[in-house]
Amino acid sequence: MPRSKVPHDEVDVIVEIPQGSRNKYEYDERTGRFRLDRVLFASVHYPTEYGFIPETRAPDGDPLDALVITHEPTFTGCVIPARPVGLFDMRDEKGIDQKILAVPVGDPRFDEVRDIGDLAPHWLREIENFFATYKTLEGKVTQVVGWENATSAWDLIRRSRTAFRTAKGGAA
Repeated sequence: MPRSKVPHDEVDVIVEIPQGSRNKYEYDERTGRFRLDRVLFASVHYPTEYGFIPETRAPDGDPLDALVITHEPTFTGCVIPARPVGLFDMRDEKGIDQKILAVPVGDPRFDEVRDIGDLAPHWLREIENFFATYKTLEGKVTQVVGWENATSAWDLIRRSRTAFRTAKGGAA
């Protein structure tokens, strides 16, 4: 099936941390550079590509986090056209932390994945396990709250885009 031509069914995700990495990179909006924030204390690695959706502002004030399931890691700074399929809810030491779950539009192995229920449950368990444990050796507690569907993901994306425009002084 050819790639969808409808622009509203996908988002760009900018990769900060490639799948399989223990390095926690963060994009510095002020300088336009990626910085090594820290190396994970635990012997775990990111189970997905981890990054953000540009021109969004999540409730925590940062760009909206996004996880993209891939079969091969990309690289820091890579832009992945991705289709949001769900929303991961968790808490960390700063409070509620929601992350969009997406699949790459350019990978035909994910063409039929449109909602979270289309994924093998093991993908979700790996992600939950990672986020439940990745800060343990830092003495920080995280809590997995659960999953929401693609509709919830799109609702959060819309709200985060509006928040971004509002913060920049544009029309909501």
